[in-house]
Amino acid sequence: MKSLIYALPFVCGSIAAADGAITVPFDGSFDDATFAVESAIVGQGLVIDYVSHVGEMLNRTGADVGSDVQIFKAADIFLFCSAVVSREVMEADPMNIAHCPYGIFVAENEEGVMVGHRDYPDGAMQKVEDLLQSIVADATSN
Repeated sequence: MKSLIYALPFVCGSIAAADGAITVPFDGSFDDATFAVESAIVGQGLVIDYVSHVGEMLNRTGADVGSDVQIFKAADIFLFCSAVVSREVMEADPMNIAHCPYGIFVAENEEGVMVGHRDYPDGAMQKVEDLLQSIVADATSN
């Protein structure tokens, strides 16, 4: 796994891209961040299909797989879709279905709380990335 992180300027603070993820630090607790992300997604008129509690799963199963490493104190992924944006990107290329549903994660590690999303390919999928960046900016600016 690459350890190189690229810092990029961003309206609401600094963001970083690493291994296909774009992250923004959150100034507050994990619970506040998850509430802010949920509110920002719903505020866009979108419906959250599922919340994956990845942090709980990793913490619960660590010993079962022979590890005592705590990767995250907490981590959730909010999965959702946009009918408008999904139609646009899939009309451009039906194989963009591979990127659906879209996800925004909230994670807390020893460095603090962060909010982020996957870095999508250039082209039509930039519309999805723009949507996700808008939601993240809304969630992290409160």
